[in-house]
Amino acid sequence: MPGIDTSLASGLLRAVVAVAAVWCVGSLVYAVFARQRSGERRFDVDYFSDGRPVVWSAAVWAVAAAALVPVDAADAGGQPLARLLVPGAAGYLVSASYLPTAWIVVAVLAAVIAVGAFLAHTWQAFAVLAALALVAVLPPVVVTQVLVGPNHDFGSDAGILGTPAATVLVGLLAVARWRSTAGPLPGPVSILRMWRLLGLAWLVAAAAEVVLALFELGGSPFLGSPTAWLFLVRFALLAVLAPLILRGLAAAGRETDLATLRRASAGLIRLALVPAALLLAVGLVMARIPPPQYFLPTSVAQIYFGYDIDAAPSFAVLALDWRPNLLFLAIAAAAVGLYLAGVTALRRRGDRWSGGRTAAWLLGWAVVVITTSSGLGRYSSAVFSLHMILHMALNMLGPLLLVLAGPITLALRALPAHGRSRAAGIREWIAAMLAWRLTHVFYNPLFVFIRFIGAYYLLYFSPIFDFALRYHWAHQLMNIEFIIIGVMFYGLVIGVDAPPRPIPHIGKLGMVLAAMPFHAFFGVAVMTSKEVIAGDFYSYLRLPWQGDLLADQAVGGGIAWGAGEIPLVIVIVALVTQWAKQDNRVATRVDRHLDQGTDDSWEAYNAMLAKLDARGGVPAGQPAAEPATASADQRPSS
Repeated sequence: MPGIDTSLASGLLRAVVAVAAVWCVGSLVYAVFARQRSGERRFDVDYFSDGRPVVWSAAVWAVAAAALVPVDAADAGGQPLARLLVPGAAGYLVSASYLPTAWIVVAVLAAVIAVGAFLAHTWQAFAVLAALALVAVLPPVVVTQVLVGPNHDFGSDAGILGTPAATVLVGLLAVARWRSTAGPLPGPVSILRMWRLLGLAWLVAAAAEVVLALFELGGSPFLGSPTAWLFLVRFALLAVLAPLILRGLAAAGRETDLATLRRASAGLIRLALVPAALLLAVGLVMARIPPPQYFLPTSVAQIYFGYDIDAAPSFAVLALDWRPNLLFLAIAAAAVGLYLAGVTALRRRGDRWSGGRTAAWLLGWAVVVITTSSGLGRYSSAVFSLHMILHMALNMLGPLLLVLAGPITLALRALPAHGRSRAAGIREWIAAMLAWRLTHVFYNPLFVFIRFIGAYYLLYFSPIFDFALRYHWAHQLMNIEFIIIGVMFYGLVIGVDAPPRPIPHIGKLGMVLAAMPFHAFFGVAVMTSKEVIAGDFYSYLRLPWQGDLLADQAVGGGIAWGAGEIPLVIVIVALVTQWAKQDNRVATRVDRHLDQGTDDSWEAYNAMLAKLDARGGVPAGQPAAEPATASADQRPSS
């Protein structure tokens, strides 16, 4: 049968990719979060113990993913591998499916990880590589089964959250098993952190699995398809893993004898690795079987969004017609929970934390949840003016509130400090990332300013916006970018946390004033444009209530102009107020030191003049400074 060789090659290569990916992710997660290091060089990474497993697994991952580009292109077209040798056939087959492009992205990311792990020697670099590896497992997931059918927005979000978690779960068990038999044996801190990571990964993977099952089995009878039976097997495997992980957590928390703890953990890991490996294998099988949601009737709106939007977007519809955005709900819930935990830890210690900052944090995430899960988020992809409201909220209002909450300051105050003789903890990890040279590069004020302003012009005056509207994962990525660049910009100019590269108040004011005309120009350009932005996409929707697209775009431009300028004006007022308060605090501190006689700046100045006088170099008419004990009202005016 034509294509059978292609299918077999695809299945084999996908198995290689899966094994290499879980090993690479597991090695990076263990090296970054579980490895116990202490002493002066606890942020240095050992190549032979930490880097080499990552380099080899990432290299295999990259090669296998690159091989899957033509193989899956032929497989999607039902063609034999020999068909790829026909002139022009390979290019056509690759462009006819999203999956080959996804494998190209994976191959590039895996190659970057391999090279980076070979060259990097710091914990910070490996932390970035771990994040990159978790992203690299997503491209072939978000463009296949979770992208098709009604409610695919729920399925995509579940895949985005669950796939990295499942990869960590399997990969960390495999790496822990290898480390228990080869190389240095893990210490108690490593064992405890490993079981905590496994517990967190299991929770996220299990929750995502429930959502995926409800999505992929929608409209089909109970156990009426092979996919349903495979989901049942996966739930059984997750159920088997749960008590093993709980026993590991309990042993790591109570066992004081290291040898006993190592033996108990090694035994539990051996048992857990079997269902974990089967979980990976079942996932590979499921990727080859079309799930029931593939065959459900789907409207045009459901193809793009995962849901219908038949009613016109009235005020009542926007306020009441909610549809949960699972990705941002999960992020917001985690962020709020961690922040409140930090506030609680401070209060138990007897320290105070501003209620205004806590309120700003809660309101900031409320803005994110409301704009993405309310009727505004539901209709934002179908109506340009509503999308612009969402953009301004996620890029301007939400980040402005979040940076006023000082989450980094709270974390550094609430988390316990670990001395040099102990393994670095979360507090030390945060401090290390803030001090990292690459963080300083990304927080360069000019880079942040160009990224903040240039995002508008690059997104809307290029095909990127049209592309992002068509796919749920791309739309989510766009919204995440809005929040990140907003937090970076406002964190530099008005944030409570000290940025990696602080700038003086005059520089902050200059950044805000410089941003205002660019926002105005963008709004005017959108309002006066005679070409509909993403016009092809909006015309494909064919919504019954859809009106004049150009008029709606003009409204969106006005929103971008007005909603972009108002927050910046508020920032200027707040910035000037902060500036005045800081000057008052500095003046008060100097006056207090002068009154107490603890400021020796005047003695130092007089000593300098005395040296110059001894050399005959005192400038003519130069007065000597007042004595250091002079009070503030006795100092000479400048």
